Amino acid sequence: MQILLQLIASGVAVGMIYAAIAFGYQLTFATSKTLNFGQGEALMLGALVGLSLTSWLGYWAMLPLVLLFGFVQGAIVERLGVRPSIKIKSEFGWIMATIALGIIFKNLAEIVWGREALPFPSPLPTDAYVLGGVRILPVELLIVVGALGMMLAVEFFNRKSIWGKAVRATANDRDAAGLMGINTSQIITLSYAVSSMTAALAGVLVAPRITAIDANLGAVLGLKAFAVAIIGGLESGLGVIVGGIILGVAETMTGYYISTGYKDVPGLVLLLLVLMVKPSGLFGKATIKKV
Repeated sequence: MQILLQLIASGVAVGMIYAAIAFGYQLTFATSKTLNFGQGEALMLGALVGLSLTSWLGYWAMLPLVLLFGFVQGAIVERLGVRPSIKIKSEFGWIMATIALGIIFKNLAEIVWGREALPFPSPLPTDAYVLGGVRILPVELLIVVGALGMMLAVEFFNRKSIWGKAVRATANDRDAAGLMGINTSQIITLSYAVSSMTAALAGVLVAPRITAIDANLGAVLGLKAFAVAIIGGLESGLGVIVGGIILGVAETMTGYYISTGYKDVPGLVLLLLVLMVKPSGLFGKATIKKV
């Protein structure tokens, strides 16, 4: 029983990282019905920029700058990769554009930071807390608290601020929002900026747990987060949290009871099952497309 609880605790920490990145997918899909397939690279860049800033400012002081970097990087992706496709009403142009920009960012990261894995110092003690016989690392608590705090902050922004209400109006009906005087192009840019900002924060949260990071950090994490977004539902905040935890716990249990070589399989199996049974996701709502 103790081993099971230990696996669940570790899986929750991993799952919250997936949820934080998947939350970014949800933000852009809500406003523009598009996705940033370079979201994993936003996480990678956030981690590497955070590493460079940590050596200069320290971990806690660099966090606002990493958030600002992620915000700007997301706005650039939207302006260069997504907006042109939306203007010409291309259904698939944004897919290739965001993938291409992700590859470019990865190559730039290799030029700046090299291809070797770099150690990321932990801002917290390495001694684990023991709760009911379960060992929990301080950095795992940081991941859970940081990811939840970030998602709650974005939700508060959407509900209480003028810009947030404009985001919600655009998400509900972009054409109607435009007729009401809302600049929907700016709102979509904002959603991409906030999306990449959440990914950058996820990068500096997960980096101390991974301990060594490189330009390939975001590839697998971004793909798994996309699976989480589909499993939970692209229009459900609760769905990405539940989906992330399910996948994280499934991976840790698979790695322990079967083999670490198969720990990536549960995500693919869950994704296929959800697509067969409930294509809109566990917490998603099926939509009827009018023609």
